[in-house]
Amino acid sequence: MVDGVATAWFDASSLVDGAALAGRIVELSAEAVIDLRPTGIRVRLDSDEHAEAVSAAARDRGLAANPAVLQHLSVVLESADPAAVTPFWQRALAYAPGEDGGLADPLRRDPELRIRPSTEPRPLRNRIHLDVVRPAAAVELAGLGEAYGAFGVCHADPDGNEVDLVPGDALSEKTGTADWQAVFSAMACYRTTSPTQQQDLAAAAASLADAAGFPLLVDLRPGLVILDSGKDQWEADAHGLEVDFTDLAEDLQTAARELGATADPALPRFAQLFFDAADVAVVRAFWLAALGYAPDRRAGASDIADPRRLNPVLVFQEIDTSETERRRQRNRLHVELAAPSDLAQTRLDTAVAAGGRLLDESEGRWRVADPEGNELVIVSGA
Repeated sequence: MVDGVATAWFDASSLVDGAALAGRIVELSAEAVIDLRPTGIRVRLDSDEHAEAVSAAARDRGLAANPAVLQHLSVVLESADPAAVTPFWQRALAYAPGEDGGLADPLRRDPELRIRPSTEPRPLRNRIHLDVVRPAAAVELAGLGEAYGAFGVCHADPDGNEVDLVPGDALSEKTGTADWQAVFSAMACYRTTSPTQQQDLAAAAASLADAAGFPLLVDLRPGLVILDSGKDQWEADAHGLEVDFTDLAEDLQTAARELGATADPALPRFAQLFFDAADVAVVRAFWLAALGYAPDRRAGASDIADPRRLNPVLVFQEIDTSETERRRQRNRLHVELAAPSDLAQTRLDTAVAAGGRLLDESEGRWRVADPEGNELVIVSGA
């Protein structure tokens, strides 16, 4: 159980191998949430009803479970008036109400936003904010008012918590990539009308991406297949491969349309976390270790990413060191990391060894501050 959800990861040697298992899982449960990656497949089930059958299907295909890689990140926002800030974030993110009073991505791809009451005064800007990229039409419809900031994309909720809501663009001017949006990732979201159509599209995408040698992300949701390059990975300097991603995107679009899938241009969304830090190298090193992330391959890029691209990217930028009060103030935003119960202690030990300070703990829950006071809450099991 990870964050209350029955979750498994099965190692695979290719997208095609993972797609074969994904197809079987769709037959077992049309409601399963499946994330297909070049190195394996993550499966999340709303109940454990099909867990045994999923594991058996994986074994039949020679795919072994690897629970050591499982973790789930969410964002927690503390507010003196949760009811006042919730509508802002619902519009900004196009999220739906969650079970705990927070907000959740209906596609179950981007991190939940958990909104919790707090009476602690924090008048200055947070050192953590969200970056969200959505299609330009969706940004306009969000109706957040006039933006501000250096790039003209920043908005603040009634408490002053900030989001950079960035309009995306078409991936290219080619008609062959008309289904694709550049929302930091290159992404196309296809509606499907049957499990068979969904299986066939996932299998076709896996085959095309494997043949091109590109680490495509293929996410299966009820009635939906999402094809995603990963942040910036459609750009040559980011992926470092002998691949022109727009050529692959054209092939993927052709395959989807031939199977009768229909692109939904309103759905693409990319969300990441931005940290302001006085010592970027030190703070970044903490989060690399604590989350088991990997650094961006590009010189000068501060991004760190989940090696399996299952959790949000983190980005770091320098803060003006003269802002001493802001640097002392506790953020209203923090990160929550859920891990299987037998792995949570390891995550805690790693975080502390990387320069974290244990602030408090309760049963199955530890609150850790990074070297500049940004908080990570580690939660064990469900």
